[in-house]
Amino acid sequence: MIEPFRRSAALARRLAFLLLIVSFSGLSADPGDPPGDVLDILVYGASGKIGRHVVAEALQRGHRVTAVSRDPGRIENTGSNLRVVQGDILDTDSVSGLVSGRDVVVVSVRGVIGKGKSPADTVALQGLENVVGALRAHEPKAPRLLHVGGSGSLEVKPGKLFADQIPKIAIPKSLELEIAAQVEALDYLRSIDDIDWTYITPPKNFTNGKRTGKYRIGGDRIFEDPYGRSRVSRADFAVALIDEAESRAHPRQRISIAY
Repeated sequence: MIEPFRRSAALARRLAFLLLIVSFSGLSADPGDPPGDVLDILVYGASGKIGRHVVAEALQRGHRVTAVSRDPGRIENTGSNLRVVQGDILDTDSVSGLVSGRDVVVVSVRGVIGKGKSPADTVALQGLENVVGALRAHEPKAPRLLHVGGSGSLEVKPGKLFADQIPKIAIPKSLELEIAAQVEALDYLRSIDDIDWTYITPPKNFTNGKRTGKYRIGGDRIFEDPYGRSRVSRADFAVALIDEAESRAHPRQRISIAY
């Protein structure tokens, strides 16, 4: 009886060792853990509903953040790694000066310029073009560009955009222009192969939910959960964006984020 007992004990020890290996191999750093490399991140639209979460997430991970706003007093974030500056993404000289020396530039802006009547008259499209121009001037060490796009550019089925399903009579003209501008922004970035960009798209709906660190990454199609909802919290969208800033996993691609 002793020999079978010894064999059973040895087998138990081997199983315990294997389980220990498996448990350690499954460990991964929480998105809130300090990163291996500290990034210098410039955020346009830092006082906005998305931008403030992006700033908070980046600071939480120990990155250096420069938060840009035309009205710096609107920026509520604080931290020793935070620098708040006044700047205008429509001012090419200002943009050129601010992007210099950064690792990542985040563009999360909105608005229609004056009494604009076309997508070309939006802050998102003109601002993006200004940033791209500035980044090209800083090649070959240009920062990476992360552009927060719009869900209207996502497909509900092949060749059919969500933007095409939105009744124009149901939305303000300014919003119609911004939706169209984000569709054009994606086309514009897809024509660019000399800078490192990623177009990060939210789902149909943002929520004010808490940060969970959970999300899914997709491509051109709208993500929906089993209940037909297309949503993510702004906090978790910021997690996904900073994850992308750290990982550089999707260069020159559009990705979509949702639960």
